[in-house]
Amino acid sequence: MDPQNPQNPHHQSPENPPGNPISQRFPHNLWGTLKDNLSLRSKWGELNGAMGDLGTYIPIVLALTLARNLDLGTTLIFTGVYNMVTGAIYGVPMPVQPMKSIAAVAIANPDFGIPEVMAAGICTAGILLVLGVTQLMELVYKLIPLSVVRGIQLSQGLAFAMAAVKHIRKEQDFAKSKTLGDRPWVGLDGLLLAIVCACLIIVVNGGGEERENEGRDLGLILAFVRGPKVVKGFKFGPSPIHVMKISTHSWKDGFIRGTIPQLPLSILNSVVAVCKLSADLFPTKYFSATSVSVSVGMMNLVGCWFGAMPCCHGAGGLAGQYKFGGRSGGCVALLGMAKLIIGIVLGSSIVKVLDQYPVGVLGVLLLFAGLELAMACRDMNTKEESFVLLLVTSVSLVGSGASIGFLCGIVAHFLLTLRILDKPQSFPGLWTRRNP
Repeated sequence: MDPQNPQNPHHQSPENPPGNPISQRFPHNLWGTLKDNLSLRSKWGELNGAMGDLGTYIPIVLALTLARNLDLGTTLIFTGVYNMVTGAIYGVPMPVQPMKSIAAVAIANPDFGIPEVMAAGICTAGILLVLGVTQLMELVYKLIPLSVVRGIQLSQGLAFAMAAVKHIRKEQDFAKSKTLGDRPWVGLDGLLLAIVCACLIIVVNGGGEERENEGRDLGLILAFVRGPKVVKGFKFGPSPIHVMKISTHSWKDGFIRGTIPQLPLSILNSVVAVCKLSADLFPTKYFSATSVSVSVGMMNLVGCWFGAMPCCHGAGGLAGQYKFGGRSGGCVALLGMAKLIIGIVLGSSIVKVLDQYPVGVLGVLLLFAGLELAMACRDMNTKEESFVLLLVTSVSLVGSGASIGFLCGIVAHFLLTLRILDKPQSFPGLWTRRNP
């Protein structure tokens, strides 16, 4: 192995000695590791980075709360704890996002209620936990070609960006998952405000340089300005936490309609793509696919039994938080602490504030998070890699989903490899390319 290659999982450095990754050395120096993982690299940068994933978190959680009576207070408490724990363990702005496929099924189908959502989350978590503890996930991580992963990342990033443009241009009814008329130009949730916010982010952050960002707090301020009477609707105290009752039908329906479409997305985007992207962004903070898979499994095997939204990690959230200044586990720990405090103090009544959050500003956050994730594919330098990348992206974006795109990419990569074996001089790029 090349000791000068920091993206190598076995890269030798004082912070990551050989054969001693973070997941192994954590228990031996607990206090020092926690201090390093949670230390803020930049006060304002980390605070801004904590807001970088809200463009995906708020719309999904808000829609489920309004449309399916998701217990928002309980979800905030559990996801807040998840944020703090994963920030302390990994030392990077590891996101905690709703499982999007399960959420989409629930929003689109009135008969897919909260018991089915929780059953789908528990089943998905159980499978990921088994893949993790048996280390099969590590094998999956090593075998999947990088070009296929980049195709999933590009399709996910473009899907985020296209949804963001829709949020910016059109008014949204999250409770009914419907797009309404054109957004007015002026007003506290007008198109002009969203354009100004986008321009401000470009001026301050450029194309993604590591600089601090200002202005993400504007959305929360405008939420109170738009609806000052929401304060009167606050009910102090946490939501009552109780164990979910899940019927046999809910288990069956949740697995078939929720777990089956969610599982490929969780494996590819929540584990494999997260590990790949973190290796790009934080070369010295190596952690295994096994640990990430176990992390997602443990989160939901606890929280879903109490009605917390099924959650996972995600490459889009990591890209968004990094884009807006997040560089350490302290970034997501701050976000988790805020969620926990709000969940305990205000419970589900906080939905009144989120309902007033300017959707145009949310769209801007989602747009830049999506673009940051999509730009991960810029390291595809050969024609063969680009071919596989674009094939995966195209199939994934036309409604077939990430799982079909993944299968097409694997087949294309295999066929190109067979051609190389026959004529190795024809495609030297694919033959010499290594999967980090």
